[in-house]
Order: sequence, then C-alpha cells, then structure tokens
Amino acid sequence: MGANEDQEMELEALRSIYEGDNSFRELSPVSFQYRIGEDGDPKAFLIEVSWTETYPQTAPVISMNAFFNNTISSAVKQSILAKLQEAVEVNLGTAMTYTLFEYAKDHKEQFMENHHPGNSATPVANIISVETPTTAPSSKKKEKKEQLSKAQKRKLADKTDHKGELPRGWNWVDVVKHLSKTGSKDDE
Repeated sequence: MGANEDQEMELEALRSIYEGDNSFRELSPVSFQYRIGEDGDPKAFLIEVSWTETYPQTAPVISMNAFFNNTISSAVKQSILAKLQEAVEVNLGTAMTYTLFEYAKDHKEQFMENHHPGNSATPVANIISVETPTTAPSSKKKEKKEQLSKAQKRKLADKTDHKGELPRGWNWVDVVKHLSKTGSKDDE
C-alpha cells in the first residue's frame, strides 16, 4: 500500500471515530487538531498533527502553536512535544494520529504536572483590571467632543474650506472688536 492509500484509510477512520466529538477538528485532509481536556479545564491543551507527503513512513509534524495554548509555558510545550515524538518513533510506519491523540489524553496529567494555570492567569487579570480604569475616562471624553448637533456641524462646515481647515484670518474680526471695546493705545 502507498502512502496516499494509507492516508486515505486513516482519514476515513479518523472521521468515523471522532464524528460528533467537539474536541476533534479537521483543518484539512492532512491536518488535524485535538483538544486534550474539557471546556474550561485550565490544564487543557491543543495538539495539531499535520501529515507529510510520505506519512506514515515518515513522522507527522506535531505542533502546539495554537492560540489556545498561549497560557502554557514553552518548557511545558517542549516537554509534551518530546514525549509525543517518542510515541511517533515507536509507531513509525503505521497510522498513528489516533494513537497520538489517545496517548496525549491518557498522559494529560503527567504532561501538565509542571503547568501552573493560576500563575499564568493572574497577570492577565491584573493587566485587564489595571488598564480598564485608565482607558474608560479617555474614551468618554472623546465621545463628548465628537457629538455635535446638525446646526453645529453646518456652522463648522461653513467656516472651513474643503480640507476642513479654517481660512487665514477667520478670527481677526473678533480681535478688532475686542480692541475697540477695551480701548487700545493706538486709538488715542
């Protein structure tokens, strides 16, 4: 059997095994993601397996670069990938995507023993709570400045040229009126 026939058979098997499983996602006919852990589980992680052209005779590409895994330290990710790579070497030459996903599910606690979700989640919460008060007042001030009535908008449009700039000397009349009312030394 050729590599393509093996891939087609494994693809069919994966589709039938994981039909209705929300943790499994087929990104393409040669790329799959599986979420290890339940929704809301702080120790859940996502594994992506992509087949090469010569898979299963050669190892698939295993990745944990999904956004879902951002709270996991790179050391824990490297540890998980190293253990999965060992499983790949044992299963080389056979269909192994299902085996890798099941291996990860069975060893989830061991993989994530050095992961401390409370530590990584706390700084994010602090950043959000620190930024929220400082950004809210400035956005309110901008909203008040931008809200003009139709009459105000028309008046502003009449004063400005096509670029939105006021013409040179637009306020000179006000200066002359002011000087005439206050009585300048030049008038004497």
